[in-house]
Amino acid sequence: MNHKSKKGFTLLELLIVIGIMAVLATAATIVLNPAQLLAQARDSQRISDMDALKAALALYLTDVLTPDLNGGLADSPGCDSGITGQPYIAVAPTTNSFQRTGANAVDADRTIDGTGWLPVNLSSVSGGSPLAVLPIDPTNTGNNVYRYACNQTAKTFELNACLESTKYLQKMVEDGGDRGSVSITAGCGTGAGAGFYEVGTTLTL
Repeated sequence: MNHKSKKGFTLLELLIVIGIMAVLATAATIVLNPAQLLAQARDSQRISDMDALKAALALYLTDVLTPDLNGGLADSPGCDSGITGQPYIAVAPTTNSFQRTGANAVDADRTIDGTGWLPVNLSSVSGGSPLAVLPIDPTNTGNNVYRYACNQTAKTFELNACLESTKYLQKMVEDGGDRGSVSITAGCGTGAGAGFYEVGTTLTL
């Protein structure tokens, strides 16, 4: 009678396989870097939002007969306070944040009729507002908020978002850092190399 012997994995072989799998998993984690991938996804959304807001404001300026970038306020106080001063923002990161009332309070209102965090009545565009709601930063906390400033007299504006991923910050540097109406400046966040992504008709507000 012929018996075939059945042989399974030895303990040593199992340990070797588990060890190899652990090394591969660690390598994949290091290469993929989930935290950076999430940061890149947020930055992609920020850049898309900034470009959408810029396009909406450009359409507003060309379509509306008497455009008001300043929320109906006189130039001072108003969005002319500037990005580095007291800009309109989607939420208040510091007690120095600017609201149209002058109060240091959170404003995360997303309505597009000029009463939201962006003080421009996009619903007055003849074909209707190009945006259904005002976008806000994916995290919308701390320095990661959208900022807006304008010059009502010159009819110019600036929008800022704080980038956090190495990929997008490096790409901006490689692209020259300042390309007409798009640029990046350092220092908006706590992370190394974090910087503002700026769009608008004037980037010095």
